[in-house]
Amino acid sequence: MSVGLIGLLDEIAAIAKVAAASLDDVASQAAKAGVKAAGVVIDDAAVTPNYVIGFAAKRELPIVGKIAAGSLRNKLLILLPAALLLGYFLPSAVTPLLMLGGAFLCYEGAEKVLEAVMPHHAHEHEAQLQPIALNAQSVEDEKVASAIKTDFILSAEIMAITLAALPAGSIWTQALVLAVVGFCITAGVYGLVALIVKADDAGLALARYDGASVVGGAIRGLGRGLVRGMPGFLTVLSTVGTAAMIWVGGGIILHGIEKYGPPAIGHTVHAATEAAAHLLPSIAGVMAWSVGAAISGVVGLLVGALAIPVVEYALSPVWKRLRRS
Repeated sequence: MSVGLIGLLDEIAAIAKVAAASLDDVASQAAKAGVKAAGVVIDDAAVTPNYVIGFAAKRELPIVGKIAAGSLRNKLLILLPAALLLGYFLPSAVTPLLMLGGAFLCYEGAEKVLEAVMPHHAHEHEAQLQPIALNAQSVEDEKVASAIKTDFILSAEIMAITLAALPAGSIWTQALVLAVVGFCITAGVYGLVALIVKADDAGLALARYDGASVVGGAIRGLGRGLVRGMPGFLTVLSTVGTAAMIWVGGGIILHGIEKYGPPAIGHTVHAATEAAAHLLPSIAGVMAWSVGAAISGVVGLLVGALAIPVVEYALSPVWKRLRRS
């Protein structure tokens, strides 16, 4: 074998080692960043099933698939390049944009609270905002569009947290990490959502199992438990999803207020969480998180309540005029 060929093989081996190290680095950074975004990921998983409830069983998975495709498009085609460009050229714009997204989440959550507390007023409010759906397909399209809009805000928060967690380095490495996180989180969230919305169908199939053994009886019992338990579970999940929108949105707004507003606001919030942690030192972390989440929830509910009349009397009429034109 010639010396030149041996040298070429050495070069190829060195390049392969560098590539492998780079891939390991990307995987490590993606895992760490994904863990930091876990709170928003949980919120995303809790919110999405709300948009599938009420449709025929045969439409559930196609609807989840449409929302998942929209979510992946949000992350990879819009938010990934936008995050890189903003982070490079205009990093000061990231927080205000996130605050606008947080206000939208607060509005969505407050709307659902209004529907639960004052259903008659909530129906009037929705009638003013949306055109009347003429058929089942238009209802489905509106639900999918609404889910993708909400997902866009949660995805923006996920991508922003991921970008903030990355060390300074090559823009291509950052882009690859963002793409890996975006794809893996989307697959995980909507895979879980698909399992949740089809759990009652799986339970029905198990309940019809005709085996005569003890195992067969246990399988039928598990199936009946799934069928009976899923409506209550979905109700709880819907409540968690609403609370998650208000909490996450309020947290984003509060973070922005702490950055741009009087320092006393941030100091007060931190003092409250520290006081809660000292109150029960054995569960200090849980107490601090609970108080912080409660404060974020109150802020989110207030922002959402203020946003409802703004949307109803200012933004909605403008939007209707634009649609007509």
